Amino acid sequence: MAAEPQVPQIPQVPWSGLGLPPLAGRILEYLVGHPETAPAEAAAALGASTSATARALRLLESELLAVRVSGHAGRWSASPPRPALGSLLARRREELASLETHAELLHEMHISATNHRFASDQFEILDTEDRVTARYAHQLRAARHEVLHLVMPPYVAAVDGVPDRLTVQATAIRAGVRFRSVYDSDTLTDEISLETARRGLEIGGEVRLSSNLPMKLVIFDGTTAIMPLRRDDAAAGSLLVHSPTLLHVLAALFESLWAHGVPWGQEERPVPPAPASDTPNPRAREVLRLLSLGMKQDAIARTLGVSRRTVQKDISDIGTALGARNHFQIALLAQERGWLTPRR
Repeated sequence: MAAEPQVPQIPQVPWSGLGLPPLAGRILEYLVGHPETAPAEAAAALGASTSATARALRLLESELLAVRVSGHAGRWSASPPRPALGSLLARRREELASLETHAELLHEMHISATNHRFASDQFEILDTEDRVTARYAHQLRAARHEVLHLVMPPYVAAVDGVPDRLTVQATAIRAGVRFRSVYDSDTLTDEISLETARRGLEIGGEVRLSSNLPMKLVIFDGTTAIMPLRRDDAAAGSLLVHSPTLLHVLAALFESLWAHGVPWGQEERPVPPAPASDTPNPRAREVLRLLSLGMKQDAIARTLGVSRRTVQKDISDIGTALGARNHFQIALLAQERGWLTPRR
């Protein structure tokens, strides 16, 4: 009697990965090593019921993994495994690729929903100047302990119906709120900014000067901050910050600038020369006016139709006449002499 062929030991395979029930996979493995097998034989060998084995065989047949043996009623053999399983694997790869695409879509939806929820809790975009001004006034009125300012242009215009900032600030200071402001000395050259800083001091605020401030910023009670979305464009809107981590970083930035700032009135202020009866000539006075509006020297030269060197000389002459060393000191002393007030 001829010995049965030796069938290699097949490692356990997760047939569910191909969409096959475990019993169907085990029957397929059995058919590979035992061609022309009757369902009852396979059931007995695998310890399965005849009905479950019959259902598994019909499934294997539908997947072209098993065939009925011609001329042998009720007997089954495995189809050639490589092409049969290869076809099934190709179909499963397509399904998995589709699932992978769907997974990416779900991930994007999750990120979008998570970011929206996170943003609503931690940040809010104030997309118009009116909203920025109104929220700023609201936060000022709600402040109870301390308000920290980094002040520099561009400035947000006043809005009808919104109380004047200094009026609200004065009320808060009387209620015990501390106001500390660091002004950018490089851009504090216009009359309105100078007057605002002075009035802030008069009502009890604390003001220091520092050059090259990195951005505008206001922090209310360490729990909320307003900062610009774009440093050079107030119209781009602002970001309302509630994130404790970012608030901690912003507060540390302010404290560093405050520590290195010069208190208003203690800045290295020049002693002007003896008052001169002559005020700047009309062109130099116009240069001074445009400079006080924050215009750069190139822009002033184009506006007046003169060379940049002429503008530089006018500024230098004004600085010499005032004993000033920088644009801030020029603006401060020029305002005191009334040179920023239009001539009548």
